[in-house]
Amino acid sequence: MHLNHKNNYKKFLRQIYLTFAGILIVIPFIINAVATPAPNAGVRFNKSFTDTVPTDTTRRPGDTSVIPAVKDIPVPSLQPELPDSLPESPDLTGTDTMYVPKVSKDSIEAPITYKAKDSIVLLVPDKRFYFYGTANTKYQKTTLNAERMNYNQATGVMEATTATDTAGKAYGRPQLDDNGQAFDSDTLRVNIATHRAKIYNTRSQYGEGYVLSKQTKREADNSIFGYKNGYTTCNLDTPHFQFNARKIKVVPDKLVISGPANLEIEGVPTPLFIPFAIFPITHGQQSGILVPSYIVNAQKGMGLQNGGYYVGLGENFDMTLRGEIYSYGSWMLTASPTYRKRYRYNGGLTLSFSNTRLGDPSVKSEFNRSRDFRVNWNHSMDSKARPGITFGANVSFGTSRFNTFNLYDYASRVNNNLTSSINFSKTWQGKPFNFTSSLSHNQNLSTRDVSISFPSATFTMNTIYPFQPKEMVGRAKWYHKLGIGYNGSLNNSVTFKDSVFGKAAMFDALQSGVKHSLPIAFSIPVFNNFTLSPGVSYSEFWYTKKTIREWRPNKRVSLDSLGGIDTTYQSGFFAARQASASISLATAVYGMYQFGKTSKVKAIRHVMRPTISASYTPDLARNAYYYLQYNRAGDSTRQSFFTSSSVGVPTDGRSGAISFQLDNNLEMKVFSKKDTSANKEKKIKLLDGFGINGSYNMLADSFKLSPFQIYARTNLFDKLNITASGNIDPYEVNARGKRVDNYVWNTGKLSLGRLTSATVALQTSFQSSDKKSKDKQQQLSELENEQSNDAAFQAQQRQLEQVRRNPGEYVDFDIPWKLDLSYSLSYSNTVLPDSGGTVKTFTQYLAFNGDFSLTPKWKVGVTSGYNFIENKLAYTNMYISRDLHCWQMSINLVPIGTYRQFSITISPKSGILRDLRINRSRTFYDL
Repeated sequence: MHLNHKNNYKKFLRQIYLTFAGILIVIPFIINAVATPAPNAGVRFNKSFTDTVPTDTTRRPGDTSVIPAVKDIPVPSLQPELPDSLPESPDLTGTDTMYVPKVSKDSIEAPITYKAKDSIVLLVPDKRFYFYGTANTKYQKTTLNAERMNYNQATGVMEATTATDTAGKAYGRPQLDDNGQAFDSDTLRVNIATHRAKIYNTRSQYGEGYVLSKQTKREADNSIFGYKNGYTTCNLDTPHFQFNARKIKVVPDKLVISGPANLEIEGVPTPLFIPFAIFPITHGQQSGILVPSYIVNAQKGMGLQNGGYYVGLGENFDMTLRGEIYSYGSWMLTASPTYRKRYRYNGGLTLSFSNTRLGDPSVKSEFNRSRDFRVNWNHSMDSKARPGITFGANVSFGTSRFNTFNLYDYASRVNNNLTSSINFSKTWQGKPFNFTSSLSHNQNLSTRDVSISFPSATFTMNTIYPFQPKEMVGRAKWYHKLGIGYNGSLNNSVTFKDSVFGKAAMFDALQSGVKHSLPIAFSIPVFNNFTLSPGVSYSEFWYTKKTIREWRPNKRVSLDSLGGIDTTYQSGFFAARQASASISLATAVYGMYQFGKTSKVKAIRHVMRPTISASYTPDLARNAYYYLQYNRAGDSTRQSFFTSSSVGVPTDGRSGAISFQLDNNLEMKVFSKKDTSANKEKKIKLLDGFGINGSYNMLADSFKLSPFQIYARTNLFDKLNITASGNIDPYEVNARGKRVDNYVWNTGKLSLGRLTSATVALQTSFQSSDKKSKDKQQQLSELENEQSNDAAFQAQQRQLEQVRRNPGEYVDFDIPWKLDLSYSLSYSNTVLPDSGGTVKTFTQYLAFNGDFSLTPKWKVGVTSGYNFIENKLAYTNMYISRDLHCWQMSINLVPIGTYRQFSITISPKSGILRDLRINRSRTFYDL
């Protein structure tokens, strides 16, 4: 193409109009590297592009194919001139005839849109078209962008190339997007008729992988053949690693196949060769093998873990089968089926069985064998599936030694409790009724105690106002605010050692009960600033078993001790009841202290909310209590026959109590430059709440004053969260720790009483700013929205489990540093009713979790704690992570404690190459 063709563009077009006026001109071209496969398109890699140009594409009568419209350039009419009149038919009753315009043989199937920033030149005699300056063409689902394009109508070949600037540097590389597949190259040629293409120095993306080829041949069936190729998941122009192969074939949306390939890292070939490679690029669910990883365990020996098979059974169901095996004979099998119904529900089940062999079988004293199991089930229901009904489950149970031999992550090691819950609830829309039913389970792996509550059901009627008219006229009467409600509960519970599961001892401890509650209350304002709230309540308790504990002086507790308590059970139907009447008066008192105008502290406001109430409870449950002797000295205590009941016990004795509560909060207003209002003020909470409460029973024979409960909570500077609470007993105790009916302040001490329990907790968190926090929050919100609709929730749960097992592989390099601190101090002084002694306990613990970046690509982190009572570190997990762009390295270390572990992992970030992870682990634990 010469430049004079471009400069004489307008003169050239004028000649075209004068010479070829009235002649049909069809300007077809297509940029299509992926098109409908041609039948029997079996061609070789080096076959010519122009030897299969179609010979007959004549438009037939009735053909409604679209004739393309070429934009931005004046073009003569695409229709031939017709005669002024049609020939008259000799027979007026005959059939009319019409001329059908002839269409060019090389017409195309759909319109083409195109544009160029500089100019477009048409050479009609040569049947060529030239595009200059950021050219863009669109045909059906194919888009091509390049700096230069030209089309030869005679051969049907379209070519896209780069341009060169004054410095000799190429720019404007051809970018092809064909039905979602992207290609980047420096030269592209495509035959419109055969839909075959030849591409040079191309870079194509297939799923998570990229294929870089010196030459690429695309066939009509969409398959691609590459010559001198590299396959990688690194998205850089010069990748950190790639698999080099001389020949490669890509079957779109299925897989990439290559011959012998060599791994190259940072441009340096490695000694690692593979005879062939298959990289799946299929979208959606696919069954396949899960490659195991190598591990060394000091007690179990060398082994392979997490190997197995994934079974895809459709969009509603799948299953993962994994196994572990060790050289000393230990093994474990795990089956994890998951299920889902879009917009309905989703869930998953995990079944694990393990056989652990430790030590030498020939030495019985050193040999240990344990067969264990663990079952986990979770289920969630989409709230839109059935409005008003919810169902969910989170179940976890198993043997107490499963964690000891089979789990190594931090969260499982420090947690000695297994909990389960299954919940169903129904709400009647437009009505005040609610129903819930549940199953709960708690298992302590240290004490081996198991508690199960099933079935548990609650039916509630929210407060209704039967005397309130539907349409209020005038001022409301006091009885209009009279409300009545109902609460009924059914509960069956049992607590036992896991060794008696399913045996008679477990069923003997089973407790069943029903409780009915009927509250009646209303509130009315009095004296403008006070609220008066009278109320009456009645409760009925039904039991199926009575627990009787008796002192046996001849019962042998140990070799040198006689006397103990025997427990027996009596089945039947037993009832107890409780009633009470109460009235309360509450108000709020505000106090404000104003500072001077020049002070940065403008004001401090104190709010007090005192409440005083009186209640009366008759003794309706005297038959539910008895005196229990608990030692040889004859000391006794008042105890209920239904102490272990699942629905509670009514109050013993009559009560005429006056209760009080005082709640406070403290706020401060300070000067703030950031405040955009005219006041320039900022409100700071000094104390969110602090107060005290207690009661005095005027009808009790002794110990009329209840223990005082004090509490305080605040969040200083929106960083430090502080909570504190305690119980103070106002009565003295004797030398044996037994309470005496005498107030502490009567002995001359300036004190409210004896502190029986107290807790103080502090928690704070610090971290540097995250520039990508908004994007991450948006992704998290999108994931939460998808959880109820598909398998995203299950994927997230599996991801969280992986994070707990190996935190070093899942660090956030966008946050340079972070630190989480929590401190807790608790104290208790408990009187033992069976012995009369006291037990004082202290716990003081500091937990910390943090990480920091040595460089933008190196991260160091630690999770640990310190027990001040035992003066030793808690379970500690340290990790080091290195971001290698397309790879990541992590080192995890558990240096101290019963469980010690070391592991180093180097793995690609892409899920398609997850089997290439290199892992070296060693685990130690003391029995």
